[in-house]
Amino acid sequence: MSIKQLSVFVENKFGRVSDICNVLADNHINMSALSIADTSEFGVARIIVDKPEEAKKVLSESGVIVKISDVIGVAIDDRPGGLAAVLSLLKEGGVSVEYLYAFLPKAKEHAMVVMKVNDPDTAQEIFRMNGVSTANMSDIH
Repeated sequence: MSIKQLSVFVENKFGRVSDICNVLADNHINMSALSIADTSEFGVARIIVDKPEEAKKVLSESGVIVKISDVIGVAIDDRPGGLAAVLSLLKEGGVSVEYLYAFLPKAKEHAMVVMKVNDPDTAQEIFRMNGVSTANMSDIH
């Protein structure tokens, strides 16, 4: 199962992240997860929202470059070593993690890790074979 993620390219200018959040809020789009990586001139905000296609449309209309991509959401035991165990499974299966970020979903017993991997099908199979729960959009919202 995959999750739709927005990758929003943001100039490193005062107030830009606030502007993006306000566009989403003004259009009644709920964010569940947000991660921002930056360089000296721009950043990439990776955002999980409840309405990804609508979010892409309204952000694009506001002049922001947006891409939607599929990522994997994995339920991780919220304990020392929970993430390490899942990453070890991917390593043993030859799957590289391009990036990841975590958040705690509402009323859940597990942390959720969102990850982009080089081979999503193999990663999904590894998780299935090892009883690791993956999430879909309804699990997050």
